[in-house]
Amino acid sequence: MEERLTELGCEEFAERLAARESVPGGGAASALVGALGVALCSMAGAFTVGKARYQDVEEDVSRIMEEADSIRYRLIELVEEDASGFEPLMAAYALPKDDPTRPETLEAATVSAAMAPLGMVGECCRAVVLLEEMGEKCSRMLVSDVACGALLVRAAIEAASVNVYVNTASLSDRAQAERIDSTCEELVEEYVARAERLARNIVSGIRGGGA
Repeated sequence: MEERLTELGCEEFAERLAARESVPGGGAASALVGALGVALCSMAGAFTVGKARYQDVEEDVSRIMEEADSIRYRLIELVEEDASGFEPLMAAYALPKDDPTRPETLEAATVSAAMAPLGMVGECCRAVVLLEEMGEKCSRMLVSDVACGALLVRAAIEAASVNVYVNTASLSDRAQAERIDSTCEELVEEYVARAERLARNIVSGIRGGGA
C-alpha cells in the first residue's frame, strides 16, 4: 500500500519534513498550513451555529463552513499532489543529457510541478474570502481564531507562490512561464493584503476592547 503523507501523525510529518528527503517539502508544508488556516474558519462557525444570538446568520455561517470544508479537503489532496508531482520531475532530470526526449520531458514535468502550488494559492485565496465573511458573522468569542486562520492562510499563499516561481524560473517556454507567474502574482498581491488587513483589524478590535 502506497504511503500517504496526510496519514502521518503531526510529529512524524514534522520529522519527515526536517529530514534529508525530497518529499515532503515546502509545497506540501504550504498546503498543510493552508488547510489548518481554513479549518479555523470552520471551527469559528461550529461554535456559532445553534446559538440564538446568531440565528439570523446561521444559514450563512453553515454555507461558509461547507465551503471551508471543501477547500480544506482540496488542500489536503494538494499535499499529496505536490509530493507526487516531484517524482516525474526528478526522473526527467535523471535522463541522460543526450537523450533527445529530455528537454520536452523536463519541460512538461516542470509545468506539472508548478500546478500543485498554484492550486494551493487559488484555494487559499478562496479561504481568505470565507474568513472575511466568517469574521463578520461568527461568535465574537471566536474572532481571534479567524485572525489566526487568516495569518496561516496568508503564509500558505506566500509559501506556495515560492514553489510556483522556482518551477517557472526553469521553463524554456518563457511566455508560458510569464502567464503562470502573472496569474500567481495577481492573486498573491490581492489576497495577502486582504488576509493581513482582516487579521490586523481583528487584533485591533481585541486590543481596543471592541471584539
